[in-house]
Amino acid sequence: MAYDSLSDFIKRLDKAGELRRIKTPVSAHLEIAEIADRTMKLPGGGPALLFENVIGSKFPLAINLMGSRKRMSWALGVNDLEEVADEIASLVKLPTDMPSSLLGKIQMLPKLASLGSIGPKTFSGHAPCQEVVKIGDEANLDDLPILTCWPDDGGPYITLPLVFTKDEASGKRNVGMYRIMKQGPRQTGMHWQRHKVGSRHYAGFEAKGRDIPVAVVLGCDPALTYAATAPLPDEIDEMVFAGFLRKKPVEMVACKTIPMEVPADADFVIEGIVPAGVRQIEGPFGDHTGYYSLADDYPIFKVTAITHRRDAVYPATIVGPPPMEDKYIGLATERLFLPLVRLIVPEVIDYHLPAEGGFHNMALVRIKKRYPGHANKVMHALWGLGQMMFTKCIIVVDEDVDVQNPGEVVWRTLANIDPERDITFVKGPLDVLDHSSPFPAFGTKMGVDATKKWPDEGFTREWPEVLKMPGDVKAKVAAMWKSLGIE
Repeated sequence: MAYDSLSDFIKRLDKAGELRRIKTPVSAHLEIAEIADRTMKLPGGGPALLFENVIGSKFPLAINLMGSRKRMSWALGVNDLEEVADEIASLVKLPTDMPSSLLGKIQMLPKLASLGSIGPKTFSGHAPCQEVVKIGDEANLDDLPILTCWPDDGGPYITLPLVFTKDEASGKRNVGMYRIMKQGPRQTGMHWQRHKVGSRHYAGFEAKGRDIPVAVVLGCDPALTYAATAPLPDEIDEMVFAGFLRKKPVEMVACKTIPMEVPADADFVIEGIVPAGVRQIEGPFGDHTGYYSLADDYPIFKVTAITHRRDAVYPATIVGPPPMEDKYIGLATERLFLPLVRLIVPEVIDYHLPAEGGFHNMALVRIKKRYPGHANKVMHALWGLGQMMFTKCIIVVDEDVDVQNPGEVVWRTLANIDPERDITFVKGPLDVLDHSSPFPAFGTKMGVDATKKWPDEGFTREWPEVLKMPGDVKAKVAAMWKSLGIE
């Protein structure tokens, strides 16, 4: 299902008992972040929160909307994330599994036709995101309840933005999510890391001495917000992906002061330009690693207009020591992109990106081992896949290990590895936020082969079996369990 607005999604959460309305006056400076942090660390991720009385702002603030598996699934219009993963799996099989019979091909037509109807469309009429328009000096970021999340942050941060840019040469759109530090009523930092598409778009404009137009969108159908975080190939438009998720095209409207189109259902649109050749200190920022990412020079964003709904809700999140709301956003990426990983590395049965690893610091990978050195082949293949190039540690285990249970992976890994034999070190790119590497964005990654070792891998000793109780004994005890009075 598609949501008509962020408020539409919030209403669903409220009706289902998944939302808590906070009427007590609360400050956007640290207080909301502390309340949200405590909530996100409750069992199951805690409820979504709607702060209806943010001191100094007329807009309510919503946070932790996607902070559970259930709510993350609902955000994508399904009851569980695996439904979307299964649909993606069926689509990526189309080129190789096309039926040979005429009847089979006819039966495939609806699936293929559905892909042609998910591209963005132009909104007709007066767009909700432009019910209120403030241009030039009237546009003021002070009106928004922008959070200061951690005490040593360089300033208040917009934490859940959809940042729209276009390639200078081709005009192709990109929508990314980059933190935005408020530096004044009409200026922010723009944290474009060197590996990100937004940074590449900016470089294309800057090389010709031109300012790049940028639109920052806040609040809309949550499928759009998720799409901005997804590690999509460059060829796929995030708004097309959002249309696929919501089974309905995203309706777009032209901005008021820059040549950019944005979702008509947005709560806020901040229009502006990032000037060529200008840098300013941005940061520090309390990041998803649980540490502050350090201050550095980044481009600035100059605001030319702010438009919004009359009843706009300001969306936010916070990141920091896990678990946080991003645990479930990362879980969605893990589940939805497994079929695409398996398309390139088919021996992968499952994988898990623990929130404690910041998603890119560790991958637990389950494979069906078929030949000597297979685990090493998988490690290197994964390091070659898009944003998995940032993965600092890949642990590969056999097919009988549940990678969704990190405790089991730790047990099996520590029991199975000889560190000198089974740990591989390689050099390569790292996330810009990684503070441990000797050089920015470049350092060492580690692969761990925790699979059972074979004789043709040089292992000549006997390999013991894992302890397992016979099935008939387990079934008999299960049948009598309640009568034992243990629980």
